[in-house]
Amino acid sequence: MRGEPYAVRLIAGIGKPKNKRLGADVAGVVETVGKTVKNLKPGDTVYGACQGAFAEYVCVPETKLVKKPDDVSFENAASLPIAALTALQALRDKGKIQPQQKVLVNGASGGVGTFGVQIAKSFGAEVTGVTSTRNVELVRSIGANHVIDYTKDDFTKGEQRFDLILDCVGNYTFSECRRVLNPKGKLLAAGGKTDNWMLTPIARMIAGALQSIFVSQKPVSILAKMNPGDLLVLNGLLSSGKVRPVIDRRCRLDELPDAMRYLEGGHARGKVMMLIEE
Repeated sequence: MRGEPYAVRLIAGIGKPKNKRLGADVAGVVETVGKTVKNLKPGDTVYGACQGAFAEYVCVPETKLVKKPDDVSFENAASLPIAALTALQALRDKGKIQPQQKVLVNGASGGVGTFGVQIAKSFGAEVTGVTSTRNVELVRSIGANHVIDYTKDDFTKGEQRFDLILDCVGNYTFSECRRVLNPKGKLLAAGGKTDNWMLTPIARMIAGALQSIFVSQKPVSILAKMNPGDLLVLNGLLSSGKVRPVIDRRCRLDELPDAMRYLEGGHARGKVMMLIEE
């Protein structure tokens, strides 16, 4: 949105954005379909991802949508795609999560983190969430077995060892996280702050890759891929009650700038939703 880090300008536009359409997650009703569309028809309720989701009408490839279950609200469906897919693909595909494993979610009250806690629990893991004081009860309410208040305790200096760390914050190095990973443990990097030249994350990636040559623990970077099959997996988790989206705030289309400023503050609990009034 701001052309930061600067490297994205090589793709998105040097002096100004090539495409000003913002937003990715979307849920709504199909208005019309193209001639080659086979599985959707006008009137179907759907959700998925597209470019330009902050709008009353959007144009979406059929491959980026799935039908919304009748028992799932538009609001809950729209909260899923990017954040929930990131958590699912990190834990299941990269982490190879197994029942009874010990999983730590760093940033457990954020968009990816709240889904990470619940998805890890759905696989039968013992989950520890790391969050701030004001969010301790929230993280506990979504199923975390243990909650660490980072304002009081540093999880990298504790005695507990974990099979997987889902890191949604990026405030610790691989070396620091290795102290609390089991011998075959993995650090799943699903987010974090960067600088305008991306020097910090690049340096961390290089350092982690070099270290992993000599140690049994592994750092793994995550970039969610839109996959209709995985959205259907999320459908099942929603309908069964194993996953419950956490909604922090709701806004109208004309309130979107303020909502984006709130998100940039980095303290949103779960998801911030934009609702189109009919």
